[in-house]
Amino acid sequence: MSNRLSGKVAVITGATSGIGLATAKIFVAQGAKVFITGRRRDVLDKAVAEIGGDVTGIQADSSSMADLDSLYEQVKAQAGRIDVLFTNAGGGTMLPLGQITEEQVDDTFDRNVKAVVFTVQKALPLMGQGGSIILTGSTAGTEGTAAFSIYSASKAAVRNLARSWALDLKETGIRVNVVSPGATRTPGLVELAGDDPQAQQGLLDYLASRIPLGRVGEAEEIGKAVLFLASDDASFVNGAELFADGGQAQV
Repeated sequence: MSNRLSGKVAVITGATSGIGLATAKIFVAQGAKVFITGRRRDVLDKAVAEIGGDVTGIQADSSSMADLDSLYEQVKAQAGRIDVLFTNAGGGTMLPLGQITEEQVDDTFDRNVKAVVFTVQKALPLMGQGGSIILTGSTAGTEGTAAFSIYSASKAAVRNLARSWALDLKETGIRVNVVSPGATRTPGLVELAGDDPQAQQGLLDYLASRIPLGRVGEAEEIGKAVLFLASDDASFVNGAELFADGGQAQV
C-alpha cells in the first residue's frame, strides 16, 4: 500500500543518518511533507539532498529550548500543523559502573529524556485529532547491558513517558507510542566500537549472535515500523511499545 501518509505533515528529529534518515525517505515516499532536524548544517543539507522530494531541513539541537521554539515556528509558518512527530534524536556512550561520570549522566538524559519531553510538549499546539507521536525507545530499556546502564535507564524512562502521556492526551485524539529497535546497522551503533572497521564488524557479528533471526536490523526495517505507528493503520494503537528487534528482547 502506497501513500499511507498522503497529505500528512511529519517532523522527524535527528534524521541526518541511520533510522531517522531511513524513516524520512519512507515518509516522503508515502506522501508526507517532511521536516527533518540535525545539529550540523552540512550534514543536514546532505541528508535533504539524499531524501529528495517534499522535505525541509531545519538545523536544531533537540536539547536546546530555543532551537525547538525556532523549529516549530518554521513548521507553523510553512505547514501550519503537525500530523506525525517522530522524536528520534538522541544517543549515548558506554561506561561501566565505577566509571560513570556526572557528564555522561547529564548528556545522556539531556539528549534522550529532557529533549524528548520538550520536543513533544512544544509540538502539541500544532497537533490535533488523529495526530501520532512516536518516541524512539530501545531494547536496552528492557534488557540489561554491560557498561550501558545510563543509556538503558534513559530509554526505560522514554517507555514510561509514553504510558503517562497516553493518559494526559486522552481528550485530544493524539496517539503516543514507542518504537524500540534492537541492534540496528547505523553509524551510531558501529561507532561504539571505535574507528577500526574490523572492530565494528566484530561488534555487529556479536550482536547478531544474540538475535533469534541471526542478524542485526537495517534502518529501513525500523522505518517501516515507524510508518505503521504513524499511519491510520495504527489508529487504535496507543501507549504501546512496538519492538522491531528480530526477537532480541523477546526470548
